[in-house]
Amino acid sequence: MDAAQIAAFKQGLRENGLIEGSNVDVQYFWIEGSLERMQKLAAELSQSNFDVILTAGSKAVQTLLATGTKTPIVFAVIADPVGSGTVQSLARPGGNATGLSMSDIDLESKRIEVLKETVPSITRVMILRDPVVGVPTGAAEAEATARTLGLHVVVAEAASSDQVEAAFRRGREQGVDAVAAMASAFFNFQRKQLIELAALYRFPSIWETGVYVKDGGLMSYGPNFPDMYRRSAEYIARILKGAMPRDVPVQQPTKFELLVNLKAAKILGITIPPTVLARADEVVE
Repeated sequence: MDAAQIAAFKQGLRENGLIEGSNVDVQYFWIEGSLERMQKLAAELSQSNFDVILTAGSKAVQTLLATGTKTPIVFAVIADPVGSGTVQSLARPGGNATGLSMSDIDLESKRIEVLKETVPSITRVMILRDPVVGVPTGAAEAEATARTLGLHVVVAEAASSDQVEAAFRRGREQGVDAVAAMASAFFNFQRKQLIELAALYRFPSIWETGVYVKDGGLMSYGPNFPDMYRRSAEYIARILKGAMPRDVPVQQPTKFELLVNLKAAKILGITIPPTVLARADEVVE
């Protein structure tokens, strides 16, 4: 969770009558992009006496469930809870977890389309993904979309800072001229390094969430993640009132945002097309 997501989550708590320090106690834990830290924390939480655990991402949810914890789990963001076996169905989760999902939302392909529309001159795109989460939902579709648009695809994987740097270096050697990163909690934690490398190698880039753009990335397209954290508070309130996760339907995001960074575009020598600017929900200057 970043500052905006925490603020939105707290807003959601207030909207549902939950006031921190008054009628609800909230404790925050961070994995800092570390799989080892995630596993250790999951084990600790499985032995805790919390009434509900809020997290995000398939790997985090699966790691918690693997501990056998009986504590209800709410996921603020997850890609494909049915495909990953986290829930039986969106309408009736049937297990110990529920929340908000991006299932069946073709965001990865859409990002490729927006990147090509914005920078028509690109010919070779690096699709960067995190192997820790396995093959991300929409990966095959994103590659197919890129090829349909006439782009040569270079798939790169990175799960550490060194691997990120090596992926960008190899991308340059392979003639890559743009990068599209797939959804990853690790990438979110490493986003400053990713943005700096994209600028160093002069790769036009597109990311999953607006924090990348506000930190200097070129573009982002995806759900409004703070809004998903705000909505997750409703799940917590329902569970605290006695609802069981297995009976609370998984919902989809309702807000999607396109962000553009004009300063980054200028540095790269790119002119953002008026059609893209007209659709942008936020333009960073």
